[in-house]
Amino acid sequence: MSTLLNVDNLTVHYGAIQALRGISFSVDEGEIITLIGSNGAGKTTTLHAISNIIKKTSGSVTFQGQDITSIGADTIVRTGLIQVPEGRRIFSNLTVRENLEMGAYTRKDKAGIKDDMENVFELFPRMKERLRQLAGTLSGGEQQMLAMGRALMARPKLLLLDEPSMGLAPILVDEIFSIIQRINKDGTTILLVEQNAFKALSIADRAYILETGAIVKTGAASDLISDDSVRSAYLGG
Repeated sequence: MSTLLNVDNLTVHYGAIQALRGISFSVDEGEIITLIGSNGAGKTTTLHAISNIIKKTSGSVTFQGQDITSIGADTIVRTGLIQVPEGRRIFSNLTVRENLEMGAYTRKDKAGIKDDMENVFELFPRMKERLRQLAGTLSGGEQQMLAMGRALMARPKLLLLDEPSMGLAPILVDEIFSIIQRINKDGTTILLVEQNAFKALSIADRAYILETGAIVKTGAASDLISDDSVRSAYLGG
């Protein structure tokens, strides 16, 4: 497997506060990798730094062999690295269809866009039913599906998912996680940040555990899910 994303010695400060302390990790093509840690550990900061939504203090990010450390966030989207932000951030005053079309704004291939729209409807049948509905009137679960669908319209090679299960009912959490697995099986590599450590470890290939901005443990997700220290800290015993 070839390395798709390489993060090397990444450091981020918010003023005097050091949010990331020289973290390094990689994501191989075809994997689901999860970043786990408590609130404030630096998980979202890591995704934002990769996507260049926030400024890095030092370190480098390489995607598909290209150094993307200091290129603009809008340019990064065009390389196939797409983020689904925490809290969904859909365009609430646009319809479902318009939100999905916004996901494909960098593309010109009309036939491909149409095909991908059908693929999104296959993954998220509710989006087809709500096509003309204003996105702001959808339920939380539907908004999460729309945010993921919008990201897929950009044809990501690597999908960064930030807390996809946040605020969702347990039955919807199961649905979202099985969809994440389907997206991965269809060929999209996934970097997942998730508060629900048990669910994340149950679908991931490998995991990195963050504490106060540093990676303290890494390994196969199947090993970490049965690791006593991980269980007591993140899996409720």
